[in-house]
Amino acid sequence: MLGIPDIVTRHPGIDALGRDCRIAATVTVCRFGDGGRIVLGDRVSLYEGVRLVLGDGRGPAPGLTIGSGTIVNVHAYLSGEGGLEIGADVLVGPHAMLLSAGHAIEGRGPVIANPLTYAPIRIGAGAWIGAGAIVLEGVEVGEGAVVGAGAVVTRNVPAGAVVVGNPARLLRFRSERR
Repeated sequence: MLGIPDIVTRHPGIDALGRDCRIAATVTVCRFGDGGRIVLGDRVSLYEGVRLVLGDGRGPAPGLTIGSGTIVNVHAYLSGEGGLEIGADVLVGPHAMLLSAGHAIEGRGPVIANPLTYAPIRIGAGAWIGAGAIVLEGVEVGEGAVVGAGAVVTRNVPAGAVVVGNPARLLRFRSERR
């Protein structure tokens, strides 16, 4: 069924779920070996086609943690091979990619033969990762920051910042509303 996913008490490949998690039946977990755990806080929602990935444990901090109240929209790709920590009340837009692993590119041979690279990603509480945005390994997105749709984030984003573009650049800081 499409729409808001049903509340579930377990899902194949997810190690720990908090209370009242909503996970679509089409959410998939891909594990390469036994590195790390996938842990969801309370009231996490994973919509249709979300992909959660863990590697073989060679990354610095493999694992994938999603904080309470976070919503991950359709067809997002979350890579925990190098470590991925998403804070509470985060919005991850449709088709967003959080990539904590990659491939070394030096040398003349095929890139696929090169070693993998890893670095953890941290998304602060209350942040918003826009539709189709890409966050690359080793990046920290601060609390309440906004990553615009289609942005490619290669550097840390300060708390409350709004970044856009490829590569992502600071547009402004969010203003306080009272």
